Amino acid sequence: MWQTAKTLLLAGLICLMAWVISPPVGAATQIKLTNLTYEQCPEGMGKNIVLGGGVMSARCFLVKGKALNPTNKTVFDADIFGRVYDVNGNDVIPERNRLGAIPEVPPGESDFEMMLSVPADQEPPLTLKQFKASGFTARVR
Repeated sequence: MWQTAKTLLLAGLICLMAWVISPPVGAATQIKLTNLTYEQCPEGMGKNIVLGGGVMSARCFLVKGKALNPTNKTVFDADIFGRVYDVNGNDVIPERNRLGAIPEVPPGESDFEMMLSVPADQEPPLTLKQFKASGFTARVR
């Protein structure tokens, strides 16, 4: 009887530790974004882009940087969040802070880039602030 009690206690302790240590299934992984730079899109890449349902003309920029995935698993569909300001400190995209996505972020540090459309009347240079990403270790459908 004592042996059975010890076995049950040990099994319960292992289950409790697994529950406490393991992240919840489907939990988002936070990705740190650093070394942010931007440049105008190559000729033809952002051709004919518009904002606001086709009402406002836009400029195309490529935002580049490093993504740091702290896990040992590839993160998929990492949404990029951040704020972008123009030369006068005006918020370039005030209605949203989800700016794009990174399809896959391997473990460790890797390069990323995303296309960013801003209203044509927002003058560069741009200031990129509070950039971060969040994704999942399984594909989101």
